[in-house]
Amino acid sequence: MKDLQEAIGYSFNNPALLTEALTHSSYAHEQHKNMKYNERLEFLGDAVLSIVVSDYIYTHCPNLPEGELTKLRASLVCEKSLYDFARQIDLGAYLRLSNGERRNGGANRPSIVSDAFEALIAAIYLDGGMEPAKKHILRFVIPEIEHHKNSSFKDYKTSLQEIIQKNPGERLEYHLVGSSGPDHNKHFKVEVLLNSNVIGRGGGRSKKEAEQQAAREALELMGY
Repeated sequence: MKDLQEAIGYSFNNPALLTEALTHSSYAHEQHKNMKYNERLEFLGDAVLSIVVSDYIYTHCPNLPEGELTKLRASLVCEKSLYDFARQIDLGAYLRLSNGERRNGGANRPSIVSDAFEALIAAIYLDGGMEPAKKHILRFVIPEIEHHKNSSFKDYKTSLQEIIQKNPGERLEYHLVGSSGPDHNKHFKVEVLLNSNVIGRGGGRSKKEAEQQAAREALELMGY
């Protein structure tokens, strides 16, 4: 337990929470005791993970529209990603499994290990509050987000500008054509014009996002 706490950089005030997070149902059933296991913690950890990831990518990926944010979040909280995060701290080695489950490779089974990672998040949250839980989650998530931004984010405005610049004299402009919603949840609509002709329209929660989506539509219409 001490080694794991050192690996995650968090010391529990209530070690029983950590024990519960590491206890699989098979172990509790094998012991024939009224023992807590990690399924309830997994439920809570899933919710904490989702809000922390959602908040971070909403704040740090301002140009991504809702659909892209949803895809990114899904990729970060899926079983594969959680299993990869758990392997970084060798979480499977600390799990309390039944003898049969351990013999069958339960300590390396993605479904079991990823569930335990969510349970660990909940245990940290219950023990120390949101800040240590957030710190724990972002330690794993931020590098993945940066990788995503570097590898898959496309600056549609820059791409469109580079294409238009190949033809001297062409003029590209973005016009805000409308906005709706309360101040805390605005939706903007933008048109991109080439020599006064509309070649794309887009919408988003910021003018920058709307401009990116308008440029994206223009690129698609131009065959790029």
